[in-house]
Amino acid sequence: MSEFYIERYTENRKEEWNQFITKAKNGYFMFDRNYMDYHKDRFFDHSFIISKSNKIISVLPAIVRINSNKELELISHGGLTFGGLILDISVTASQVLDIFNGIIKYCKQNHIKSIVYKPIPYIYNKLPSQEDLYALYRYGFKLIRRDISSTIFLNEKIKLSKGRKCAINKAIKNGLEATRSFDFKEFIDLEYRVLKEKHNVKPVHTGVEIESLSQKFPNNIKLFTCHKNGRILAGTIIYENESTVHTQYMAVSEEGRDSGALDIIIYYLINDYYKEKLYFDFGISTENNGMYLNDGLIRQKEMFGGRAIAYDFYELRL
Repeated sequence: MSEFYIERYTENRKEEWNQFITKAKNGYFMFDRNYMDYHKDRFFDHSFIISKSNKIISVLPAIVRINSNKELELISHGGLTFGGLILDISVTASQVLDIFNGIIKYCKQNHIKSIVYKPIPYIYNKLPSQEDLYALYRYGFKLIRRDISSTIFLNEKIKLSKGRKCAINKAIKNGLEATRSFDFKEFIDLEYRVLKEKHNVKPVHTGVEIESLSQKFPNNIKLFTCHKNGRILAGTIIYENESTVHTQYMAVSEEGRDSGALDIIIYYLINDYYKEKLYFDFGISTENNGMYLNDGLIRQKEMFGGRAIAYDFYELRL
């Protein structure tokens, strides 16, 4: 590790970090500090910067927490859907092995007893970036959780099911259309009502939070809705990068469900607004740490042509 320098991220390096994220071969806007830090009061940041010849070649977004065994645990990343090493295009597989070795040594020296690593699903990478998966294998990380997401490959879409076609046709007959919206509060209020009625839980973000994030990342966070007579029937908040679109949140009212409102939004996104992208990712349909598959939920995504992508969690006990 003598040719690398591993150090903790500090706030005075925010601009450096953000510039690196935009240039990295697997950078994603969620790793921008302006996104990561919006909920920094909920987590103890323990991110790393890896440099060579005074140039950043990798960063690791991470937090530390006390786990159920009352031990220190490093997670990349505990507050985001996924994490892992963000790499400069110049970094080789051998160098990634060395970086892992350095991070493991650091954790041992600082009484961190385990590392949980959530690699970026390949559909979010700008270039091939799975050097970390090999390093996980080499250093003995164990797969501890696997979730299933459903993704459409937009260059070769699978035909819609009869049920989805029927719902879309119903929406068209009802004169429903999907439009871009900037009223995030209206959508979050709908999601709040739906989650309250069905699951008695609250949305992760408030309307103020998600609107603030959308203003910071206007090219990455977008809202699409469907209305009838001024009433919101359905909507989805999209997270996007150069090649991939992700439905971060979706909500539909009973009236919207009966009239195909969410179906017409998804149809518009995959066939029109985002037709030039590569992947359309619906997100996971698993619960209970991946041990329960919500058949009804995944079926809805599969009827649009979504097929499985794994979201994995690995752990190394130190």
